[in-house]
Amino acid sequence: MSTLDPNRLIMTGENPFIRLSVKDGDPLSTDASFWRVITCPGGPGHVLYLKSELTGDRWRIYSDNIAMARWLQQTVQGMLNPELADTTIPVTDAEFSKSGDPRYFWTERLVSHDDDVELTWYDCGDPLLIHTQPNQTPGRPYGVCTVLIPANGARLTVNGQQAAGTPFPREREGRPFSTCALAFSESWTE
Repeated sequence: MSTLDPNRLIMTGENPFIRLSVKDGDPLSTDASFWRVITCPGGPGHVLYLKSELTGDRWRIYSDNIAMARWLQQTVQGMLNPELADTTIPVTDAEFSKSGDPRYFWTERLVSHDDDVELTWYDCGDPLLIHTQPNQTPGRPYGVCTVLIPANGARLTVNGQQAAGTPFPREREGRPFSTCALAFSESWTE
């Protein structure tokens, strides 16, 4: 049996996310998808797609590589959230940094001309290894292999102001999960 995945690798990197709501089951009050891309057709870089009451409930995109940010919108990120397939949303230039130990907490920070944004995940659970094939699920033309680390606690701030809402517990195939998670060693295929 071959250990080689027969699909074409299109991207590898990280994709931690924060999805907060005021009450469990309510619409998201904050939706943040962070990417650290090692390689893809748009090149390496970082991007944060963010919609929150702190952004006036409108999408903001921060990146240090606009070509990579747009490539993600036209492929994986646009598939995961069709609102983000809109490449007319402006992209703000930003610098990115990280700190932490994912066993305990992880912080991603970006600084742009006007904004300082911090995303922190904490109270982390046991990692899960997920592997799907392209077209395995209807409407998902891409496959993914990723390590997901659920975060029972998460916080997002813009210019020192904290977003409303909290993460909520979930299950993923019978294992404890959350509406917020770190996603490391993430590779997407087609």
